Amino acid sequence: MDEGVPVERLEIEIFLALAEELHFGRTAERLGVSQSRVSQIVKGIERRIGAPLFDRTSRRVALTPLGRQLRTDLEPHHRGIQQAVGRATETARGLTGRLTVGYTAAWNGSLLLEAADRLRTRHPECSVDILEDSYGATLRSLRTGRVDLHLAELPVDEPDIVVGPTVCTAARALAVPAGHPLASRDTVSLEDLALAPLIRPADVPQVFLDAHFPQHTPGGRAVPDGPVARSWQDFLTLVGAGKGVTPTCALAAAFYTRQDVVHVPFRDAPPVHYALLRSTRRADAKVHAFARIVIGLAAAG
Repeated sequence: MDEGVPVERLEIEIFLALAEELHFGRTAERLGVSQSRVSQIVKGIERRIGAPLFDRTSRRVALTPLGRQLRTDLEPHHRGIQQAVGRATETARGLTGRLTVGYTAAWNGSLLLEAADRLRTRHPECSVDILEDSYGATLRSLRTGRVDLHLAELPVDEPDIVVGPTVCTAARALAVPAGHPLASRDTVSLEDLALAPLIRPADVPQVFLDAHFPQHTPGGRAVPDGPVARSWQDFLTLVGAGKGVTPTCALAAAFYTRQDVVHVPFRDAPPVHYALLRSTRRADAKVHAFARIVIGLAAAG
């Protein structure tokens, strides 16, 4: 269409939709207008151009050669306009820039990577960095802004941290030295925590220690203190060296295979729950969009 044939955006959208659908009824339903409105607008464009764009019969609708040429000329410009408007909308909503997401358990890394790919596909102006963090660094990373979101074990009870819905759960196990008597069992009990020093994490809140690294068994027996670990590799090294045992997720056996460490499932421990955490100061559109994708992927299995 040259400068002497001005067209409105709705006219372009109706023409391109009809060129794709080749059906007046489907085109009207797709654009939310009446079928007569579609027909009226197409006739108006054809009248101004001076030639038909569609061949119409009672049985079919087809593009004329001129209609095919017009579609070819219009599509890249229309697509560019849509992309420009989309980018502007994403900028206004905050769906641009970089998002950093942390996780503490290796078995959750692939879930976050898939979510990052989906976010980038839907919002190309938004990039996502995924990084592994330690138990102790989780809250500090959120508070300092090192990460925007964190997929971590519950419980978390901090006034400045928002805890999202549970994303996934996993059974618990006890990591024990390969030569320890517990290593030969099919399962262990929470009462067995009294049989060996318990290796605990450093710099975690008391509510987390009470839930995962108790001082007493459910029956009231004292749990011996073991050394303190600052990373998961520290835990494995200490367990492998015979310095104690430590609770973990049963999935750890598949991700951290060592000849000196055995992961024995608990038969009576509640599962580990993982949820997305964020600072109360961090709540822009990127954060919410990524969280929705993670929750959807986890729900789909």
